[in-house]
Amino acid sequence: MMDYDILIIGSGPAGQHAAWQAAHMGKKAAIIERKPSIGGAGLQTGTIPSKALREAAYLASRTGQGMREATHHARHGVMADAVRRKDMVIAQQESVILKRLLKSGVALIPGEAAFVDEHTLEVTDNNGASRRLSAEVILLATGSRPRRPSDIPFDKETVLDSTSILKLKKLPRSLLVVGGGVIACEFVSIFAALGVEVSVVDSHDQLLAYLSDDVVGVLADSFENMGVQLHMKERVVAIRKEDAGVLTLLESGKKMHTEAVLYAMGRTPNALSLHTPNAGIELDNGWISVNKHFQSSVPHIYAVGDLIGRPALASTGMEQGRTAVAHAFGETSQAMPANLPMAIYAIPEISWVGKTEKEAIREKLSYVVGRGFYKESARGQIIGDSNGLVKLIVDTQTHKLIGVHIAGEHASELIHTGQLLMHFNGTVHDLVANVFNYPTLAECYKLAALDCLHKLP
Repeated sequence: MMDYDILIIGSGPAGQHAAWQAAHMGKKAAIIERKPSIGGAGLQTGTIPSKALREAAYLASRTGQGMREATHHARHGVMADAVRRKDMVIAQQESVILKRLLKSGVALIPGEAAFVDEHTLEVTDNNGASRRLSAEVILLATGSRPRRPSDIPFDKETVLDSTSILKLKKLPRSLLVVGGGVIACEFVSIFAALGVEVSVVDSHDQLLAYLSDDVVGVLADSFENMGVQLHMKERVVAIRKEDAGVLTLLESGKKMHTEAVLYAMGRTPNALSLHTPNAGIELDNGWISVNKHFQSSVPHIYAVGDLIGRPALASTGMEQGRTAVAHAFGETSQAMPANLPMAIYAIPEISWVGKTEKEAIREKLSYVVGRGFYKESARGQIIGDSNGLVKLIVDTQTHKLIGVHIAGEHASELIHTGQLLMHFNGTVHDLVANVFNYPTLAECYKLAALDCLHKLP
């Protein structure tokens, strides 16, 4: 007889929602967590803390506290307040999650889990004591960590990754960010808004290379206004610690001296410690391959969240966990949504759902683009966001939305209007016929839809 119906390894967003789904279905479930605190990277070292810092930085920049003309002492005060706020949010969220898990009857087992066989895990606690637990279903939700190449001299003080930078107690005067992806852009925004002299080195032509230049242009303009120096189509050759900070050497021969460096070039799955070969699961460059139901090559072993690669978002991990457990115990009616919302919590935010314009061109789709600018809406003028936009990509034959892209404040909230319209096969005409509160940024949907109608054949 098995000890549990399901054992879940990892207490991040994917693991939590898997556990709640199992409990809802009346299953005996347990979460195994190796860290002393629950919540995984989503709560402890990634999503929530970085977004809490972003909000503090945004508010500081709006009030003028975080601008570079403020004294260094004043900026330290803003940083200290931001860290305190971040820690408070984490503690509150951890309490909420813990209470909900316990109320649902989910067992919490401290320790690191490794496969003995396909139904059995050995769990070793911090004192070295171990025990074996078995389950009918095992779900892997161990997440990922920042990629840390061996030739980069990380020290958690001046050469940082996206985890250690969240623990800084004081602001550096200057920061070089290596990378031009999501994590890099979010931290560029935070530190630039707090008055740090920020530079970026990236090998691509533009930041967020997979997005269209008009959308990224809104972010690039914001960076320029905050004094960020962009060094595009450049590669880092070496990073060396010095007495006065860090020296970064570029392939072009440039030498960059800064107080600190953030290396933000991807993440690595937390899979090796699981001893997956003991269960008959082979890794694909460290990642676990799954089918549409999130089953690994061993049908009763599921994997979700960052462990399976893109899109590697907390929001998608939550739904993956729920969907996987429903499938494991016989509920197969609802699949993952086809169109998942993406968000970058930079200043300003960028969010999108569906295809990018680059994808539409690659796939040779017939489409038109409509844009609604924040500066054309009363709410945009009220909040002082003159650069934001809502961009619609519309199929010329069906008039259905095939992509929605938003750059500007509250983009991560506004995107869900487009997502729901796409989910229910709505058309651009539905947006034109809809009534939006006035004044709101959501009106930009109608402006963009009207722009599309002028271009449709």
